[in-house]
Amino acid sequence: MSVGERTRSAVPVLSPILVVAGLLLVAGNLRAGLTTVGPVLDQIRADLGLTSVEASALVSLPLLAFAVVSPFAPRLARALGLERSLALALVVLAAGLVLRSLPALAALWAGTALIGVAIAVLNVILPALVKRDFPTRIGQMTGAYSVVQSVFAALAAGVAVPVAGLSAVGWRLPLGMWAVLALVALAVLAPQLRRRTVVPESQDDVTLDTGAVAAQSLRSPWRSALGWQVTAFMGLQSVGFYVFITWLPSIETASGISREAAGLHQLFLNGFGIVGSIACSFLIPRFRDQRLLAVLAPSLIVVAVLGVLLAPALSGVWDSIAGVAGGASIVLALSFFGLRTTHHAQAAALSGMAQSVGYLVAAAGPIAVGALHDATGSWTPPLLVLAGIQLVLICFGLLAGRARVIG
Repeated sequence: MSVGERTRSAVPVLSPILVVAGLLLVAGNLRAGLTTVGPVLDQIRADLGLTSVEASALVSLPLLAFAVVSPFAPRLARALGLERSLALALVVLAAGLVLRSLPALAALWAGTALIGVAIAVLNVILPALVKRDFPTRIGQMTGAYSVVQSVFAALAAGVAVPVAGLSAVGWRLPLGMWAVLALVALAVLAPQLRRRTVVPESQDDVTLDTGAVAAQSLRSPWRSALGWQVTAFMGLQSVGFYVFITWLPSIETASGISREAAGLHQLFLNGFGIVGSIACSFLIPRFRDQRLLAVLAPSLIVVAVLGVLLAPALSGVWDSIAGVAGGASIVLALSFFGLRTTHHAQAAALSGMAQSVGYLVAAAGPIAVGALHDATGSWTPPLLVLAGIQLVLICFGLLAGRARVIG
């Protein structure tokens, strides 16, 4: 019996609707717990006396967890299977969200760290799941789950300030309430927990062990120039997104825009990310390669940054443009994990690598922007640096966007 036959016989037949629903609900948890922080960050700082650098570190802590944990997520998937790993991550995520909302300052930091660990596992494993279950629809399925994550990201950002004002609990309520979504996703995923990916034994297959030596026929992404190009694209596009969700409200209020309007603009940023995600997932299979898309998205970010600098009264427009670009960029980056690999295990390895190194780069973004603002007293230098990063991103996009696979 072949490896493929053993794998199929070990997997119970499930409704495709149930499989897709589980995947999409898991995706809904990828950003909601993160984007809810930005709109209430000023309230958190005022309540806890955090400096700009400490506030930046709070937002960047999940990204550091992504960097540390991502290389080990494929190893977890090898030990438990894809679905069981997702379920465990959802449990940890729910616990972290609840812990983060408790009164103690230590709970805020510990809960945020747990959230980062959980989302790191979800981030790495979902692209491998798409590669395994939907190998001919990688762009479409990646776009679909990116749309869902953008919907919940936008909702979380948009309701954070109003929900914080509903009770004396304040900002702790929007930070903790998304644990319910994690539990709902776990409930829908539960029927799939009997599934377990069989680790390939053939000399022709790569294992799920990140960074380990792959079988002779499949290269490790850690030893591939293309793997590093995808990693650079992932990291640099993430810098722009996390700088925006962290500091745009503060940048806008400093230019005279009300806190309520700035919070609404965060809704635009995340909401128009849905448009970008849909458009990118529609266009990916319609081009021979993805170089044009990899140039267009960063170019729009440059337009948005310059707009915020030169015409801040139109920040809602610039945030919307940035949202479209950000939505397209993340779909493209996640799609590269499947498009540039030949096996779902290799896709998991590339996902782990790109999200480890990439988010380590991304974690420095909000901290550097906060520190540069504190040093200069102005938001102009950080925004100009961000625009320059997008030009570098274009270069790596041209390389990662070529129609090639690691092999």
